[in-house]
Amino acid sequence: MKEQRGIRHETREKYSDAITLYVETSLSIKQICEQTGVGFSAFSSYLSTHHRDLILKRHNLTEFKNVKLRGKKGQTTAAHYKYKDAIAACDSMEYIEYNISQIARIFNVDCSSLASQLRRHYPDIVPRREQERRRIGITVNLQYGARKWSKEEYATAIEMLQSSDKTIEEVAEACNVSYTGLREHILAYYPQITRNREEKRIRATGQKVRGLRNGNWTVCEPDRETLEKYEKAIDLYRTTSKDVKDIVRIVGVTLGGFRYHLRTWYPELMVLRRGFDEGMALEQTKRYKKSSAEKYANAIERLQNTDLPTAKVAAEFGLNPETFRMYLREHHPELVTARGMIRTSDGKVVSNRSAEKYAEALRIYATTSESLKSIAKRLGLTYNSVGGFIRRNYPEAIKKHNALLTSSCDKFKEGISILKDSNLSINAIMEEFGYNESFRIYVKANHPELLEKKATRRCVRTKVAADKYAAAIEHLRTSSDTMKDVAAKFGLNLSSFRKYLYKHATDVLAMHREQNREKINPTI
Repeated sequence: MKEQRGIRHETREKYSDAITLYVETSLSIKQICEQTGVGFSAFSSYLSTHHRDLILKRHNLTEFKNVKLRGKKGQTTAAHYKYKDAIAACDSMEYIEYNISQIARIFNVDCSSLASQLRRHYPDIVPRREQERRRIGITVNLQYGARKWSKEEYATAIEMLQSSDKTIEEVAEACNVSYTGLREHILAYYPQITRNREEKRIRATGQKVRGLRNGNWTVCEPDRETLEKYEKAIDLYRTTSKDVKDIVRIVGVTLGGFRYHLRTWYPELMVLRRGFDEGMALEQTKRYKKSSAEKYANAIERLQNTDLPTAKVAAEFGLNPETFRMYLREHHPELVTARGMIRTSDGKVVSNRSAEKYAEALRIYATTSESLKSIAKRLGLTYNSVGGFIRRNYPEAIKKHNALLTSSCDKFKEGISILKDSNLSINAIMEEFGYNESFRIYVKANHPELLEKKATRRCVRTKVAADKYAAAIEHLRTSSDTMKDVAAKFGLNLSSFRKYLYKHATDVLAMHREQNREKINPTI
């Protein structure tokens, strides 16, 4: 046998006997696995991966190098190559005059098996073939559809399959009918049952609820070893009032393992032990210890006798405000209601006072890209308080804000880039790109460093200009020369000099104008 590369020595030794039987006998893979004690799926995968040549040889396909080992999903290699010619004939006009039984005899295959292959893997061939035969006038006096006796035999089984999650094998056993016959009956006349059960399997994928089926269509149950391991612990949990820690100490199992076993397989027992009615969800029965009740007793009394906010009462007694609120909602809902609490859109309970206080901040935050810090500062609110309020109670507002922020980032991306790399003002950029005032708000909220940079540049430019025009301004202040003469004398642009005076030296300009008027109209 050709030595295969990439196979571990232990793996090769594990499957050596199975490979020998596969080569030297005609036993099926399932029979080989039963005799050698290896897994069916694992051995099939090992064959496909490392011994493809043996598979081809067994099926007399050694002359093909690129042959596909499976023609259809779920169809075995042997079945595919056994029936492929007969199936091709069923789909060919060359054999249109023959029925399925005749084609099966021509190709020396079993008629029922060929029909099963067609129904299971090629369901479109038979309807298309029968339609074509009717079109060209080929008719036979045969009864189509399920026979009356067949319908009667499988009626109870079909009803059970439609109304329960039992497997076909379980239903066949319960109704005392042939498993193979029932399966073929379903495939032929009740394809919707197969589709519905497949959809259920998909929905149940990953599901782990005791008594219900998972994606493999097996009922979720703990294995026998696990049941035996925790049997005594479960009995003590059910029949005594002992604490879980005491139970695991007595039985000798781990605390984490037993708690997981309880939550996974006995949630209804936990609900009953906690004193709640059967049928209530486990997550709704969270219990607080006696020490917790004592811990919050004084704070609750304080709330009952005053109008102080919950947060202030929590701070007064050194409590975590969120944990305190959770305890109140769980054990004192009437107190929560009485203190003017309201429900958010997702069912959370919040203080009406807080809702009113932060309403405007919430509105701005959810409808603009302005940062929360900027909003809080503008409205005179504490940033951490309003931030915590929104995070706890309005997560949807955060999603909206982030979406707007992303949109604004994309919208103002080019403008921000120009603002970073040029000396243009925000007004100039807004005019160039057609931005509205929201651009200025966005920059202020998200890029304050650019505003500081622009302010620094303005200061620098102002100082440079002041130094540039200082001597000319002083000369204008102390002389009677015209503005034009002063500009020429100091080598300045007259228009720029005039603009600077209008903006930064209006007093000098006014004095100069007064002097000129006196020259024109001297006092007599």
